[in-house]
Amino acid sequence: MTRFIFITGGVVSSLGKGLMAASLAALLQARGYSVRVRKFDPYLNVDPGTMSPYQHGEVYVTDDGAETDLDLGHYERFTGVPSRQTDNITSGRVYRDIIAKERRGDFLGATVQVIPHVTDAIKTFARAETEGLDFVLCEIGGTVGDIEGLPFLEAIRQLSIDVGKANAVYIHCTLVPYLAAAGELKTKPTQHSVAELRGIGIQPDVLVCRSEHPLPESDRAKIALFCNVDRKAVIAALDAPSIYDVPLQYHGEGLDEEVLKAFGITDAPAPDLSRWDAISEALATPEGEVTIGVVGKYTGMKDAYKSLTEALVHGGIANRVKVNVRWLDAEEFEGDDAMPRLEPMHGILVPGGFGERGSEGKIACVRFAREHGVPFFGICLGMQMACIEAARNQAGVAGASTTEFGPTQEPVVGMITEWMSPEGLQVREAGGNLGGTMRLGSYAARLAGNSLAASVYGSETIHERHRHRYEVNVHYRDRLEAEGLMFTGMSPDGLLPEIVERPEHPWFVGVQFHPELKSKPFDPHPLFAGFVAAAVRQSRLV
Repeated sequence: MTRFIFITGGVVSSLGKGLMAASLAALLQARGYSVRVRKFDPYLNVDPGTMSPYQHGEVYVTDDGAETDLDLGHYERFTGVPSRQTDNITSGRVYRDIIAKERRGDFLGATVQVIPHVTDAIKTFARAETEGLDFVLCEIGGTVGDIEGLPFLEAIRQLSIDVGKANAVYIHCTLVPYLAAAGELKTKPTQHSVAELRGIGIQPDVLVCRSEHPLPESDRAKIALFCNVDRKAVIAALDAPSIYDVPLQYHGEGLDEEVLKAFGITDAPAPDLSRWDAISEALATPEGEVTIGVVGKYTGMKDAYKSLTEALVHGGIANRVKVNVRWLDAEEFEGDDAMPRLEPMHGILVPGGFGERGSEGKIACVRFAREHGVPFFGICLGMQMACIEAARNQAGVAGASTTEFGPTQEPVVGMITEWMSPEGLQVREAGGNLGGTMRLGSYAARLAGNSLAASVYGSETIHERHRHRYEVNVHYRDRLEAEGLMFTGMSPDGLLPEIVERPEHPWFVGVQFHPELKSKPFDPHPLFAGFVAAAVRQSRLV
C-alpha cells in the first residue's frame, strides 16, 4: 500500500519545507523507492497564474499545462519525476469545484460544509493517481495557526485514519532562533508550534529544526521531551553551501532513516548517493567561473526567476564552472549611461516576463549582445525582444513592437488567438480572463537540421514547456532572416516560431518556451549547458 508523508510548517514561513520535501524524496528514491511529491496551497487563488512574482515568485508550469507553485520545481529538479496537474491544489480550486457541484445539485440538497465536503475533496486529491507508488509526500503550505490552512490539517489528520496509522507519518518543520543577547538558541517557539499542531489532533513523528547555529544535544533532548518525539527524530537543519548539498546534509542527520523507522521499515536498502556526491563535488571544486547578466524586471525578487537561476547552476555543473549571476534591472538600460555595465558580462540573458515596463532596456541589451558578439540567450519575452530589436535596427521597421504593449502598426509580436494543442483547437480573445488562458504546457517543435539548436539538442524534434499569450508574427520572417536572424525552430504546422538564432554570432539563441523548467542538476538542459559553454569561451577572450 502507498505510504503518505505529511509535511507541515510552524513558527515562520520560508523555512525550506519544499527543499526538505524534495530532499527527502530524493533520499527515498536513492534507496530504490518510487516517490511523488505534492503541494497543498491554502490561498484562495485557483492557481498562482495571476499572482505577481513579487508576491509569489515564479509560476512553475507542468507538461500538462498546470500553473503551479514554485516548490514543484524543486520536486522535479531533485527527483526527476515530472509534476502533473494533480500535484498542486489550492483552496480556491477546492472551493470552486465544490460550489460548481452544489450549483448542479450534485449534493442532493445536503448542507455543504467544510467537514466533510472540503476535507473529502482534499483527501481525494491527496490519494489521486497514487497506485503503485511507495511514498507520496504532501507538503502543506503556510504555517500552523493560519486560519486558511485548518481544512488541510484536518484532512491530513483524517487521512491517517483512512489509510491506517502505519501508513502515515507527519514531519513538522520549525525554527529554533538564536538570540544574540542571550547567546543561546530558544526552543520555546518549536514547543508552542507543536502544541498547536497536537491541539488539532496531529502528533508529529519527526521534527526538522531550522537554525543558524548547531543544535546542542541538550536542546535536542529538550525539544524531544516537550514535543513527545524520539530524540533521534529531532533533525537539525543548518544552512548548506548549495541547495544540492541539502540531501546529503539531511542524510547525515538521519532524516530518511528516522522517517523509515516511523513507518516501521527497518530493512530498507542503503541509499546510493553517488549522484549527489558528484553534484556536490562539482559545485565545490569548479575549474573556472563566468559572469552572466540577467536583464529582467523582477530582479528585486530572486524567486521570480527560481528555475532560471537553478538552470544556470546546472549549466555550470555541465561545464565544471561557477556561474556568477548579475541581476540587472532592465529599466536602468533605457539610457546609454548604463550600457558599460554589460561589458564585464560573459553572457547576457533576457528572461520571460509580462508588460511593457523595462522593455526598451531589454531591447537595448539585445542590441549590445548582437553588436559586441556577447553570447545571448532570450527566453519567451526575451526572444520577442530580440525579434523587435532586429526589426527596428536592422530591417528598417522603425515602429516594430508588440500588441501586448498596445496598438501598433508593425506587430512583430502579436496575441495568439488560435493554436493546436493535444486537446484540439484552442481559441482566445483579447479582454478575456487572464487565468489559465495562455499557451500552457508541453508542445512539440521541429528544428532546422543545420541549426545550432538541432546540434545542441541532438534531435530535430523537441518538446518544451510554454507559458505565453503572444507570439512572434511569422509574416515578418523573411525580413528578419534577410538580416541574419534565422527562424530555426517552428511548431509542427509551421505557423508559430519557436527558436531564432544568428549563425554568424558566437552564440545567439532566442526561444519562445521555458527550457529552465526541465533542467536538473544531474541532467542540465542542453541550451543552458551550451549557453554557459559559450560564456566560458567568451571569458577567455576578455
